Amino acid sequence: MRLLLDEQQDRHVAEILRRDGHDVVAVAERPPLRALSDADVLAAAGTERRAVVTENVRHFAILHRHAIEQGRSHYGIVFTSRRRFPRRKGSRRSLVAALRLLLRTHLAEDALRDQLVWLS
Repeated sequence: MRLLLDEQQDRHVAEILRRDGHDVVAVAERPPLRALSDADVLAAAGTERRAVVTENVRHFAILHRHAIEQGRSHYGIVFTSRRRFPRRKGSRRSLVAALRLLLRTHLAEDALRDQLVWLS
């Protein structure tokens, strides 16, 4: 599975996961993605066959529903919580650990195709 970390996620999380051999990029690492709407971020992730990791539950849940209703596919949306995974520098470890587990247990590129998943 490949991941795209949405703009709320620290780019260093992507760097750490890449050192582990995972294919993870962050919106923060790609300036053209920073200016995109959530719908366009999801589309860009789909083009690269990536699941999106985001805290933006409200918008991405709606985008998921619209995609399904319109017969469009995506490679998964993984929701995180600011409470569970605070954005402080020292709190990165818990998010990295949770994403490592997700990546290790969902090896297939399309493992989360058209799914919403809460990261815990």
